[in-house]
Amino acid sequence: MVRLTIDVIAKSRNHFKKKRGLSFPEYLKTLTHLHFSSKNIEDIGDLSMCRNLTVLYLYDNQITHICNLGFASNLTHLYMQNNNITHIDNLFNLQKLSKLYLGGNRIAVVEGLENLCELKELHLENQRLAPGEKLLLDPRTLLSVAESLCVLNINNNNIDDIRDLTVLKELQRFSAADNRLNNMEELEDVFSHWPQLLQMDLSGNPVCKKPKYRDRLITACKSLVVLNGREINELTRQFLINWKASKEAKKKKINKHMITGPLIPYPLTNNFNMGQGPHPGHSYSKANMQRWYPQQSLRSSIIVHTDLR
Repeated sequence: MVRLTIDVIAKSRNHFKKKRGLSFPEYLKTLTHLHFSSKNIEDIGDLSMCRNLTVLYLYDNQITHICNLGFASNLTHLYMQNNNITHIDNLFNLQKLSKLYLGGNRIAVVEGLENLCELKELHLENQRLAPGEKLLLDPRTLLSVAESLCVLNINNNNIDDIRDLTVLKELQRFSAADNRLNNMEELEDVFSHWPQLLQMDLSGNPVCKKPKYRDRLITACKSLVVLNGREINELTRQFLINWKASKEAKKKKINKHMITGPLIPYPLTNNFNMGQGPHPGHSYSKANMQRWYPQQSLRSSIIVHTDLR
């Protein structure tokens, strides 16, 4: 098993370039970037001497769990994509972490990010999940990063519901390509809560086959600049917004007319001495109709009663 330790760093020609007058321990204290991608690393050992580490590259390895990073309180970028990680653990001390790359692992539930109040980018694409399994995002984790997260990538994770993502009001870039999103109304509602959204990719989802899906998403996301890799023309956006507003106004007018419009009352008589009026559905002679409604035109279907004394 290859374990990343201080000794491994010391043996690496790419890292230990001894500065004049500095011992190796002193050099480690000045180290800010650590590059150990594609080294068959399976575990992270004690790196606490690298107390000023800000960027750690560990992608394309065989790491199964995140550990021994509690010392890295200055870490801002963590690259651990394409490993064998199944759970997001032991990140609670990384309160300055800004970018987290965990794509291509085996994560089924996104959690454990509650202390990452400065997290701006979260990359979770292409998790290697069991058949029929989909990536789940813990609502508590989402709420904890809602005020900071600007970029979210959840491509190709069998996701069919994103309503829990509504709280991410600061999102500017959202990628959810090659999932199972199909509910247009749900998407419109979620996106209407993201006023900062500039770029979005939903390509490869069933919803993209629905009529006018692009037009509907453009009107739902008024700040959107790029959708599925295609730029949005501002004139087109304004036309669609105006068209939608006009359509909704017309619909409201029709509904209002249906509620407050004229009603046809049950035929009544204003002569209480005449007895029962005509029975609906029967045919009557002109004389009978004049006997029941002597003061009304036979052509009128609406009877106005002015005197019921």
